[in-house]
Amino acid sequence: MHKAFLIAAPSSGSGKTTLTLALLRILARRGLRVQPFKCGPDYLDTRLHTLAASYGERKCNGINLDTFMASEAHARMLFGRYGNSADVSVVEGVMGLFDGAEKAQGSSAEIAKLLALPVIMVVNAKSMAYSAAPLLYGFRTFDPAVKLVGVIFNQVNTPTHYRYLEAAALDAGVEPLGYVPRSEGIAISERHLGLNTSPGYDREAVIEAMADHVEKTVIVDRLLDLSRAALPPLVSETCSIAPAGRKVIAVARDEAFNFLYEENLAVLKEHGDVVFFSPMEDGHLPESDLLYLAGGYPELYADRLAANQAMRHSIAAYCFRGGAAYAECGGMMYLGRSLSAADGTLHPMCGVLDLDTTMQEARLTLGYRKVSLDGFYPHELRGHEFHYSRIDRQGTLQNIAAVADARDEGCATALFRTRNTFASYVHLYWGERRDFPDFLMARS
Repeated sequence: MHKAFLIAAPSSGSGKTTLTLALLRILARRGLRVQPFKCGPDYLDTRLHTLAASYGERKCNGINLDTFMASEAHARMLFGRYGNSADVSVVEGVMGLFDGAEKAQGSSAEIAKLLALPVIMVVNAKSMAYSAAPLLYGFRTFDPAVKLVGVIFNQVNTPTHYRYLEAAALDAGVEPLGYVPRSEGIAISERHLGLNTSPGYDREAVIEAMADHVEKTVIVDRLLDLSRAALPPLVSETCSIAPAGRKVIAVARDEAFNFLYEENLAVLKEHGDVVFFSPMEDGHLPESDLLYLAGGYPELYADRLAANQAMRHSIAAYCFRGGAAYAECGGMMYLGRSLSAADGTLHPMCGVLDLDTTMQEARLTLGYRKVSLDGFYPHELRGHEFHYSRIDRQGTLQNIAAVADARDEGCATALFRTRNTFASYVHLYWGERRDFPDFLMARS
């Protein structure tokens, strides 16, 4: 029987990601086919999930399950499609168990109920003992439809400390499944795992070390015994508008541009042949019918992006002659005239968009977004905005969208259009709007 479980926590910072990565690797090392999922819009964790679940010759891509950016039916379809070939599906929650865009909407709890997933709680017990009992009791009873079946304690000092926590869990009616001892090495690795972009940083070794550390004190076999979930009926979604002929879609993917939703790529592959290229390393843009520049870390590689004049000129020429292009966040920054680093260094970019971006005096902009392209595209699009950069100078660019947050309050965020190039700070999810690439290519 297919097994599945959801890793949740009372709050962010409890250790969900570390435990999820360790369990993915532990299960993969046992020869199981493991399918990772991530609740919410995070595209960094899914990259790490892919690395942790891929072992030997087997590769398993991390998939987002988000009931704000798409419907419940779509989330069920994804879980069934990708989980169908797996022995175990591991779903990592987002923030606290009941934290959503609006109350519990889009939360880990909503996903757990939708997919009938047993929940394993991760509790940071660094400064806690029997107080874990009311904490767990509250999470277990708050919504009876959420099946909290087990708990793993993180940051545990000693086996004696764990015995106090074990008793607390049993009194709360939640089965204790072991603990993760405090380890400064693991904590440092966790902090840098998704942030260190150096080519020499060995993420594989870090994940292996996490798995070794967790496997010693977590009762993995019992966790699997508690993890049983029926898969939804296997269904598929198809494009509502059939593309006219096979297209070529150029997708930027390297260390500077890699914030990609796997299902977005799956949709692009329905419309044509996807060709990956590197704006840092390659000399020119591949011949294509659509250019997709996703988000990433252009500010960390601005000197190398600026130095590759041949690629900048190639992309500019493509856009200026009317080629269809979609750029989001870091991709939009790259298409601008310049990018100012945090130290004030000015780097020339492609010059397609009449704007300049900067990392100076920048503050975090974060949240779900609803995007309406009035008169251009008939359906509301949804996505997520996450960036520290800001637009320092904006020329006479056409904004074709009305953008709102999860509470339907208007946002200043724009979706620009110049010729047939579209660009925004919003990371759009078009897994359920499978005709969106055709809409983009129809402009050219």
